[in-house]
Amino acid sequence: CLRRAAGEAVGAAMPLLINDQRIQLPSSTADFTDRYSQLEEGAKRLKSKPVQKIDPKGLLYVQQRELAATTPQDASVSVLGTEDATTCHIVVLRHTGSGATCLGHCDGSETEMTVSLMLNATKSLSVGCDSGRYEVHLIGGFIDERSLSHALTLELLKAFNRESENIHLETYCLTELNDVVKKNVHWPVIYGIAVNVKTGEIFHATFPDKGPDEVIRSARNFLGGSVMSIYDAKVEQLQIEPYEWTPFPAAPFWFQQSDQVILQVLQHLLVRNCSNGENLDISLPSLSLYTQCSLFSTSLQNFSTSPLVEPPDFAKHMRSIFQFLNRHPKESLFPTGRSRIYKKTADGLWERIDYAA
Repeated sequence: CLRRAAGEAVGAAMPLLINDQRIQLPSSTADFTDRYSQLEEGAKRLKSKPVQKIDPKGLLYVQQRELAATTPQDASVSVLGTEDATTCHIVVLRHTGSGATCLGHCDGSETEMTVSLMLNATKSLSVGCDSGRYEVHLIGGFIDERSLSHALTLELLKAFNRESENIHLETYCLTELNDVVKKNVHWPVIYGIAVNVKTGEIFHATFPDKGPDEVIRSARNFLGGSVMSIYDAKVEQLQIEPYEWTPFPAAPFWFQQSDQVILQVLQHLLVRNCSNGENLDISLPSLSLYTQCSLFSTSLQNFSTSPLVEPPDFAKHMRSIFQFLNRHPKESLFPTGRSRIYKKTADGLWERIDYAA
């Protein structure tokens, strides 16, 4: 990695580029793919690759509203990855000179801040390196009924185009280009992505292990937590910051329901936009219609934007979050407001270290 010579001028910034040309911000995602049709070939190549099951050894898994950055010199983490993206978008930002790589899982909240945090994280790990360039890979979304994927795609393009660095768009596999129709229903093709930090290779992936503290981190997102950087590459530690919650009134009801009921009610509320018990035609005899709909609609925004196409374990995962919120007081998990800190063992697995001091 070359260092900039003393007094050497920095070139003028040209935010988001394709083939070294600054992009024109589109009015729609269809407009963008029509204007830059060459992006479709790269999306096809990525989608055609077989799905790889990623072993937890050397893996740093990033959940929704999280980001993590590291470098090829990291002795603990060799792969960054994330999954379960339906309308969400996965962002991989890499500096080709330093190899510094940041992965983020964006859900449409705080998009501009997420992009800035990712760029700053990558820049901080590339200080003094002037031989490469910033490259971004965007994957996720599909043609959903409420056009949430379309909106997030446009938000991301706009956010990257506002940055002061040259950022080259290398992979665009979003929304229309990540869509497949099965039995008249639109589905995402790619739900999960991994990036090899050593080589920069990006591939379609799935993750049997999404820890550490998968449920604690998921509950934070469910409660509306802000976007968070979870990894300090300099000390090679993952940190989960404390957050607060109160007993969730609907939790006992939710975790008693079957997968089918959870998904049916969510889909019904999305279609009917039910908020006061009207038009709810799913029978749950244990509660009045008004109470049923109130329980569901109050937390709907943090549930799912696309229940019909969620992964098979979605409802099971949601029940685990409700059980967690109902059973665990804050102080038992974050005593005296301390973060939960993890480091990789010699076997490549996460081990909690904050309480060992």
